Amino acid sequence: MRRIEDFAGGVAKHPCVRSAEAEASDPEAVRKLARSLGPGPFAIVLVFFSVAANRVSLAMQLQTEFPAARIMGCSTAGELTAQGYDDDKIVAMAFPADHFAVETLLVPDLQKLAPRDLMGGLIRARQNLMRRQPTFTHEFAMLLVDGLSTREDQLTAALASGLGAVPLFGGSAGDGARFEETFVLNGHEMIQNAAVLTFFRTDCPVRVFSFDHFEATQTHMVVTEADPEHRVVKEINAEPAAVEYARLVGVDPEMLDDTIFAANPLVVQVGGKHHVRSIQGADEDGALTFFAAIDEGLVLTLAKPKDIVQHLDQALRELGAAQSPATILACDCVFRRTEAELSQKGAEVSRLLSAHNVRGFSTYGEQIGAIHVNQTFTGVAIYPPTGIS
Repeated sequence: MRRIEDFAGGVAKHPCVRSAEAEASDPEAVRKLARSLGPGPFAIVLVFFSVAANRVSLAMQLQTEFPAARIMGCSTAGELTAQGYDDDKIVAMAFPADHFAVETLLVPDLQKLAPRDLMGGLIRARQNLMRRQPTFTHEFAMLLVDGLSTREDQLTAALASGLGAVPLFGGSAGDGARFEETFVLNGHEMIQNAAVLTFFRTDCPVRVFSFDHFEATQTHMVVTEADPEHRVVKEINAEPAAVEYARLVGVDPEMLDDTIFAANPLVVQVGGKHHVRSIQGADEDGALTFFAAIDEGLVLTLAKPKDIVQHLDQALRELGAAQSPATILACDCVFRRTEAELSQKGAEVSRLLSAHNVRGFSTYGEQIGAIHVNQTFTGVAIYPPTGIS
C-alpha cells in the first residue's frame, strides 16, 4: 500500500508519472494543472474532462501551457481523481520524457474505416517509436474513441492485426448522463466520429488489465431480430426484446431503466471468456439498444454481479502483489459507477480507487485487445522503473 505522504493536493509525486485535477468550471483550471504537474519535458499529457468544461477554451489553454507536449484526451461520464469517483473535474496525467516515449495515430472518420490504410499507419508508428527509443523495453497502447460513434467494435477489430504483441486498452468518451455528444481531444482539436491511438514505450514495467465482477447464470436467450449497424435488438427468443428481457429478469417492462440494466447485464462468450454487453436503453417499440456489437443469432446469457467492493479490492491487491504501481490509469464503465452508487457502495469504491492511486475516467465502453466491452474496469498499471521504489 502506498503511503499517504506520497501524495499531496491530488498530485501523485512519484517521478515516473504525475497527475493532478482541477474544477472544470474554473477559468484558471489549466494554469493550475500545469503548475501542479510541474516542469517537463513531457512525452504526452492525457486530459479527461467533464462536460462542464468549456471545450474550446480548454483546448487552447492546454496548447499554451504545454506547448512542447502531445495532448490527448476525451470527454467523460465522470472522472477518477484523488478522491475516487468525482464529477465536474478535469484530470491531467503527465508522462515525463525521461520515462516515456509516444507515437499517436489519428483515425479521423470512424464511419469510413480503411483497415489497410490503418494497418500501414500502425506499423509505421510502432517502428518509429522503436527507432526513437530502443532502450525502453516495455510498451502498451491506449485507444480513446468517440463514445457515441457505435464504431468501437469495427475499430478494435481493424486495429488488432497491426498491434502485434503490444497490449491495448482504451475507453469510449462520455457525455455525463446525457448521451448527446462526445469528444476526443487531439492536440488543440476537439473532434467527433474519430479516435486516437497512442503507442507508449517506457522503462517502467506495465500490466494491461480488464476486470469485471459478474458471473454467468444458466439463463440464456437468443437474438432473433436485430439491427447490428445501430446495435439495436428488436426480438429475443422471437418476442419483443424489452418484454422478454424484463420477463427473464423478473420485472415489469415499464420498470426497465439504468438501475435494472446495471444490475442485470448480458454477456457473450468470446475466446472462452464472457464479455459484458450492456444495454443502453429500451425504446417505446420494445427494442433494446446496446453499447456494444450485437447480431442476429447471438446467444446472450444473463449475468449476476458479485460484490463490487470486494471484487475491486481483490483485483487492485493483485495488481500490487509483487510491487505497488506508481499509478493506475483506468477506464471504468459508467454503469459500474451507477451500480456502486445505487447499492450505497460508491464511497467504498472511491476509497479503494484513491488508496491505489487510480486516475482516469468513467466511460461509455471499454476496449481490451481486439474486443469492445462494457461494464469493466480496464486500464494499465504502471510500476516504478527498476531501482526506484
